[in-house]
Parts: sequence; C-alpha cells; structure tokens
Amino acid sequence: MPVLYLVEQGATLRKEGDLFTITKGSETLQRVPAAKVEQVVIFGNVNVTTPVIHYLLSQGIDCVFCSSTGRYHGRLLSTESKFGLLRQAQLQAASNTDTKVAVARQILRGKLSNLRTMLMRYVRQGAGEDVREAVEGLGRSIDKLEQVSDISTLQGIEGYSSALYYSAFKGLLKYDLGFRARVRRPPRDPVNSLLSFGYTLLVYAAQAAVRTVGLDPFIGFLHTTEYSKPSLALDIIEEFRPIIVDSVVLRLVNSRIIKQDDFEEASDPEGMVRLKPEGIKAFLQHYEQRMQTTVINPVTNTRADYRRSLELQARQIAHIVTGQQQTYKPFLVK
Repeated sequence: MPVLYLVEQGATLRKEGDLFTITKGSETLQRVPAAKVEQVVIFGNVNVTTPVIHYLLSQGIDCVFCSSTGRYHGRLLSTESKFGLLRQAQLQAASNTDTKVAVARQILRGKLSNLRTMLMRYVRQGAGEDVREAVEGLGRSIDKLEQVSDISTLQGIEGYSSALYYSAFKGLLKYDLGFRARVRRPPRDPVNSLLSFGYTLLVYAAQAAVRTVGLDPFIGFLHTTEYSKPSLALDIIEEFRPIIVDSVVLRLVNSRIIKQDDFEEASDPEGMVRLKPEGIKAFLQHYEQRMQTTVINPVTNTRADYRRSLELQARQIAHIVTGQQQTYKPFLVK
C-alpha cells in the first residue's frame, strides 16, 4: 500500500508500534504496516495524532490534506536544505530559454503522442469519424513541435490539441453523462468531475515524486511559474494524464462502476457536480490499482509501476539541470 487514503469522516489515524491504525469511536477500521506507506492523503474531517505527524516528518513521508471533495489544502514538509544546490541548478535551467523550450517540447511531445495513442486504440475498435479526425489533428500538432522555439507557441499547440482531444473524448464514452467539453472550474457534469478529481490526485503524486528527487515543484518548464502553482508537477503529469486518469475514467463509466446516481450538485451558485462518498471510494480504489500497475518503463527499459515512473521522469529533470543528461525522454506508450 504505497498510498494510504483516509476518507472516513470523523476517523483518527494513530501509530501503535509498527502499525498505522485507523479508528472511529471505539471501532478499528484498518491496520496498515507503517513501513509500507509512502504517502498519506487525507480527505476532510480526519484526525491525525502527534506521534503520526512526528513519524511522517522523520521518515520524509509526504502527507497531503484535502477537503472532503478533494480540494487541496496543504501538506506536511520536513527539512529540505540538502537540496539547495540542485534547486539552484533547476532555477538556472528554467531561466535558460533554450533549456526551457527543449524540455517543454519533449514533455508536450509525450503528452500529444499518448493522447493520440489513446484515441487510436478506440479507432481500431470502430470509433466514429470525430475520433479519427482528432487522431489526424494530433499527428499534425506533433509534427509542428520541432519548428517551435518559444514557450507561448508550445502552450498554444497544447491548448489546441487538448481541445481537439476532449472534443473526441465524448465519443469514447458508452453512456451519456452530460460531457460535451472539458470544463475544469467548476466541473459541471460527472465526467468532468471524475477527470478533475483524477488529475488532482495525479498532481499530488507528481509533487511527492518531485520532492523525493529534491526538485522544487513550483519551478517548471512548460507551465508558467505562478504563485502557489506546482508548475513542475503539472509538467510531469502531462504524459500520464491519458494513460492513468483518462483510462480509469473510461473504465468506471463504460463498465457502469460509477453512474449518475454517484454524483450530487454542490451547494454553490456555479453548478459544481461532485462525487458522493461511496463514489470517491470506488474511484480511489481503481485509481490506485492503475497507479500500482507494473509496466516496462519505455525510458529505462526496466519494470516499474506508474507511481515509480513519475519519479523516474522527475529524476530525468534533475539530471538535465545538473548537466548529467542532455535530452528529456518522454514516457511514451504504444
């Protein structure tokens, strides 16, 4: 269990010997060997005891705090002073236009290639003309990348290509849950709600990977550096969005594991749609199964699960900024 998700409202996480124990009132809900936990993600009103906090900090275990619906609040951080030189090199690399564009181009190449591969799988299964047209459009976008020498143009290609992909994504869904286009803030239909939730979880995982390597998650290459924006983590997840989150969402919807009844409208004027507690649990189960899937990593040619693969991509960034590696190699699926 690399990630311990705590979603039971009113529960308490304790440490008893070598075990994490989750209790609610007088009932013990779960016991987990502490040594097997690599990250803790807490949703809503869940208590964490002081001994648990001390253990997480001493072991460098990432702990993320979210609202009950998955909105990010913050995380526990232990000292990171040993990474000063690496982060200095990262800042210099991100400030160098040639390096910044070269890394961003390869990240975007990975994203667009994996989006295209995802759609091609459905074309082979008889998907409609809109999906085939999106495949062709993504191919043209990929061909343009080598000609680009500035970040703003790359971002323009990314925006156009994402819109093209999501316009075809609805054709991959077997059941109509109201999805017409990608709407992020707020998600106003069940599919957008699932996508947003999944991408948020993926950013948490990427931030943990980036911090494990010693990089600053707020200094990126493709994504702009802004206040409180984890730009590098957002860079890292681009190649993995379709093969992890989109894959999980399609499975949950097309297999009727999650249905319309698993959602509710939030009490806000913008019409946000969110998962109910049981739907959250189902999503987390399938998301974590996907993250723990072992594949042959196309960059290292070794066996690694997707969570470890995020870290391996972050390590490439570390090698590039310190001059140990020249070119970033995207994680490409076939």
